[in-house]
Amino acid sequence: MAPAFAKNKPINWKMVTTWPPHFPVLGESAEMIAKWVKEMSDGRLNIAVYGAGELVPALGVFDAVTQGTVEMGHSASYYWAGKVPAAQFFAAVPFGLNAQSMNSWILNGGGMELWEEVYAPFNLKPLLAGNTGVQMGGWFNKEIKSMEDFKGLKMRIPGLGGKVLKKAGGNAILVAGGEIYTNLDRGVIDATEWVGPYHDLKMGFYKAAKYYYYPGWHEPGTAFELTVNKKAWEKLPKDLQAIVDAASYKSDMWVLSEFEAKNNDALQKLITKHKVQLKQFPDEVLKNLKKLSKEVLDEVAEADPMSRKVYDSFLKFRDNIYAWNKVTEERYQQFKHY
Repeated sequence: MAPAFAKNKPINWKMVTTWPPHFPVLGESAEMIAKWVKEMSDGRLNIAVYGAGELVPALGVFDAVTQGTVEMGHSASYYWAGKVPAAQFFAAVPFGLNAQSMNSWILNGGGMELWEEVYAPFNLKPLLAGNTGVQMGGWFNKEIKSMEDFKGLKMRIPGLGGKVLKKAGGNAILVAGGEIYTNLDRGVIDATEWVGPYHDLKMGFYKAAKYYYYPGWHEPGTAFELTVNKKAWEKLPKDLQAIVDAASYKSDMWVLSEFEAKNNDALQKLITKHKVQLKQFPDEVLKNLKKLSKEVLDEVAEADPMSRKVYDSFLKFRDNIYAWNKVTEERYQQFKHY
């Protein structure tokens, strides 16, 4: 039972993020969550937001929240694959669910209960905080014409997609968002994926790479997380818990809507103003990447019982939603334009 708090006594929390300070969309959404919580609680719960490096390193968010150094974190769960293999399924699965279906699995298909189970040993409560929608395939300084072009390629790509690249003969490198451009420009990496045109234009990747590929096979609907230290969460009164929950729901919708509203305008600027060469991955490449993705997913599930449990739930939901999509989304897409 949560202890009683004096209603006029404010509670002060800290939130650390994986994103640079005031980073477009992702950093903004963390700040908005803090703003919404303060407004809805009438100042009873105040959250100070810290960008990557201001309090902890970009990839130190998980440990900081787990240990109770801070109360909250804003990130993506695939960054913790080395600590918690099953966590990456709650961010993005190659050739997996899009944003709409990802939300459905997590919120209404049993995913959240599994996510809570995965994070419980780490003293964490997970909440959904956003989604990118289907991402772009990445920035490259050479054309990708066949699977041979992945051999020896040094690419910034996290999570399960990184494991697929490695199986294809490439080198997956995990670099925080604020360091990507410098690494690409200096040749530390040969290629990078990030999110989509709106972010990529702002980050200036067109200055450091020649070809812009689609689709984002590796991240078809990447979910972001708001993690809360479980002990801190349990001390909150029920109404403040509900307010934090509501703010995370609002952020989930806002992030996806912001990307969807602005990506195409940014893409057209990249093509027309900055002369970026937009390229589609060849069908044969996508077929091979899909095959390798299944091999990677099976291997991850085989090596870790919790990953097996999560993956089985994911597959069951995927098969169910795909059957529904065939008679709704898929058919509609063929005839939606006037």
